[in-house]
Amino acid sequence: MHPVPPRSSPSNIATGKRVHPSDADALHHSCTADADQQPALYTVWKRSSMGFQGTDGFSVYDAAGALAFRVDNYSRRRKLFAGELLLMDGHGAPLLALRPQILSMRDQWNCYRASEEAGDKSSSRRQHLFSMRKCSLVKRNDEAEVHMSGCTTSSDHDAQAPSFRVQGSFWRRCCKIRKGNGEEVARITRKKAVSETVTLGEDVFSLTIMPNVDRTMIMAFVVILDRICQRPYKPLICSS
Repeated sequence: MHPVPPRSSPSNIATGKRVHPSDADALHHSCTADADQQPALYTVWKRSSMGFQGTDGFSVYDAAGALAFRVDNYSRRRKLFAGELLLMDGHGAPLLALRPQILSMRDQWNCYRASEEAGDKSSSRRQHLFSMRKCSLVKRNDEAEVHMSGCTTSSDHDAQAPSFRVQGSFWRRCCKIRKGNGEEVARITRKKAVSETVTLGEDVFSLTIMPNVDRTMIMAFVVILDRICQRPYKPLICSS
């Protein structure tokens, strides 16, 4: 009888060596780290993922086409009567609760960590994360400003520099979100079709988030911008 040669996997035959499990884990973590250092690209669609007639929300898809964030079926009633907006992940798990502040001259919204308890909408029992509002008329290049937790009143906001600023025009889908020191953390641009020659409508736009930035927080900024920013004036042109 001839001796039977030891078994070898195709990968071992091709490389001539065995890969230790710890080496494979290190390679996986290295690839993951490289991905985390790249900007995150999202396609934002101003439409509820529920798809019912008359719904108003957001569906946000990542670069792979998976649903990453969603805001479902909220009403565009006057701010005084509007309920909170709930930012969820792609599976419907609540992430952040966004609420308008009543009697705010500059349309301030407050962000809280979403409660896991159904029906619990008490602001006093939830962790306040940040407040966002329109900029004053003096800051012509800024459209909105964000103050992180610790500043909840208008006097506090006026006394401290904002943590983030939004520069440009949100409704024209051409704006950047910067830290207080000027560092860019995200940008919003018009979405183009695959051919790169056709620009899509205002209801679909691109969101780019820089590495090491809280993506959930940036998406919350986008949802609030949709509520507080005014559409640019479009003159009516009459033909004779």
